[in-house]
Amino acid sequence: MKVFVTGATGFVGAAVVKELLAHGHQVLGLARSDRSEEELKKLGVKAIRGNLEAPETLRDGGRLSDAIIHAGFVHDFSRFAQACAIDRAAIETLGTAIENTEKPLIVTAGVAFLNTAGSVAVETDPAFPPSDDYPRASDAAARTLSACGIPTCIMRLPPSVHGTGDHGFVPMLIDIARQKGFSAYIEDGENLWPAVHVHDAARAYRLAVELGPSAETYHAVAERGVPFRKLAEAIATGLNVPCQPLSVEKAREHFDWFYDFASIDQPTSSERTQTVLGWSPDGADLLTDIRDAGYFANTH
Repeated sequence: MKVFVTGATGFVGAAVVKELLAHGHQVLGLARSDRSEEELKKLGVKAIRGNLEAPETLRDGGRLSDAIIHAGFVHDFSRFAQACAIDRAAIETLGTAIENTEKPLIVTAGVAFLNTAGSVAVETDPAFPPSDDYPRASDAAARTLSACGIPTCIMRLPPSVHGTGDHGFVPMLIDIARQKGFSAYIEDGENLWPAVHVHDAARAYRLAVELGPSAETYHAVAERGVPFRKLAEAIATGLNVPCQPLSVEKAREHFDWFYDFASIDQPTSSERTQTVLGWSPDGADLLTDIRDAGYFANTH
């Protein structure tokens, strides 16, 4: 199977590409720069030049492939609403590009900010509708495609997809702690962050694409929830700085724009995902990776 992967040189996307190649698939990777194209070529991957704002390129990728994994996102939180709008338009373009073809399409979303019916989020829980407060519309865009007869699978990722080379939320927290001179958590720090090792997440994508076109929602979650206090303590140990609790008011000042993410409390199940995909995550846990996966050497 030839799989078109957006975000093919990103942290998650690169792991997905390697996972696909290791299991005999061909990959067509979206490359937005010479550097990205060269990285893909070194892996033996054919690159298609463009970005998420190039609809013709996205349509070509869909036309030239047997399946699509949309792992790309503009990770610029200074213009988050714009990044979310770009993501939504890209999903719509990818969907219409494969209309009536029965090609699998997997869209990346998040497990945070779900409208949960119980204390633990499950795959059938819907995402809150996009809003000014949280404009990401990946879930909504995918469900719209499915409702229009273009089966679109949703792969929800936890706040921490971790491992060597991670440049997501944990490195951001490390940077904040380094700049402030201490690591912090909010009140008792018992809010729970789900997590998964990047290689486990990549395997979930591969299994989902091999299963064929569907409108399933999956949770690529290995740990239901790691107390944020423990994460903060691990960062404090790694930086050799103090760790302390903060009131909500002080935490808003400390974390600034990251506060909403630092306050996530979303224990999440992946039982259905594991059953449907035959997926059994076995990678290192989050706290082990913070200690052993080079987070403090690689963070500036």
